Amino acid sequence: MLKWQSFKSILKDKMSGNLFTLMVIPRTNSAVKKISLPGILVSSFFVVSFVAILIALYFIYDYASIKRDRAELVRLRGINKEQSQQVQDLALRVDEFSDRMEELRQVDKKLRILAIHQTGRDKKLPLGIGGAANTETRLQELLDKDQQKLILGMRKNITALNEDANYREKSFNELLAFLHEQKSILAATPSIWPVKGWVTSDFGPRASPFSSGVEFHKGLDIATRFGKEVLATADGLVIDASFHTQDGNLVKIDHGHGLVTAYAHLSRIAVKYGVRIKRGDVIGYVGDTGRSTGSHLHYAVFVNKVPVNPRKYLKNKF
Repeated sequence: MLKWQSFKSILKDKMSGNLFTLMVIPRTNSAVKKISLPGILVSSFFVVSFVAILIALYFIYDYASIKRDRAELVRLRGINKEQSQQVQDLALRVDEFSDRMEELRQVDKKLRILAIHQTGRDKKLPLGIGGAANTETRLQELLDKDQQKLILGMRKNITALNEDANYREKSFNELLAFLHEQKSILAATPSIWPVKGWVTSDFGPRASPFSSGVEFHKGLDIATRFGKEVLATADGLVIDASFHTQDGNLVKIDHGHGLVTAYAHLSRIAVKYGVRIKRGDVIGYVGDTGRSTGSHLHYAVFVNKVPVNPRKYLKNKF
């Protein structure tokens, strides 16, 4: 084998014969070798080589694209599977929320029945019965559904639930306002005895203790020891706290809703005009001031300025 000193490829186009000459110069002093090739063959070789390189590059690029697309497909499949699971979980939660809303509807109706405050709509809707399917059954039903139908159903359910939630909010606010009003009425209703003792004169006609005739007694006379504390029988506003010739030291309380209570013949008044008080507050002390035959409290209840029997408001009897 010859040791080459240098290797040079020189392509020369000899216009005389359209030939390409390849000259090989060896490293030693050997003779220079010349190889002549037809021009068409050399041109074809370069064209084929160029096309082969392009084809190779194309296949390399296509292979890389396929690998990239395959990896992306695997990733998208994983995301799709995860999203499908999330959609099913969300659908199950929406279904469970629907059950909770149904429970709230039943609570709303029961509260209205207890409060004797049903609206026209509630009267048209009977109390529901039955129960929801268990979680496993509903999950299987969700798995059997087409995902697009499932999403469409969820949208409808969420819209309906939003409307129902708005109605429930309005309904509960209405109930809350009603219960606040009821609480206000109860707080303003005289329901306790103003003082412990024994009734010496009831509401209604009686023989006058100061003459031989008959008079109408507008309240209850409750006899007890002198100086005993007198309590307000309900929340209200003091509209009178002064001395009167007939009633002596008198306290009147306006409870709202047309209700007024009066406490007469007090030995001493413990509240002032215009003061707001609560049920059970001390407003005065038992005495015998004014037109009185002894130590007692005259207790009266007025509804729209008309005297009524206080016993109808008293829970306990002494």
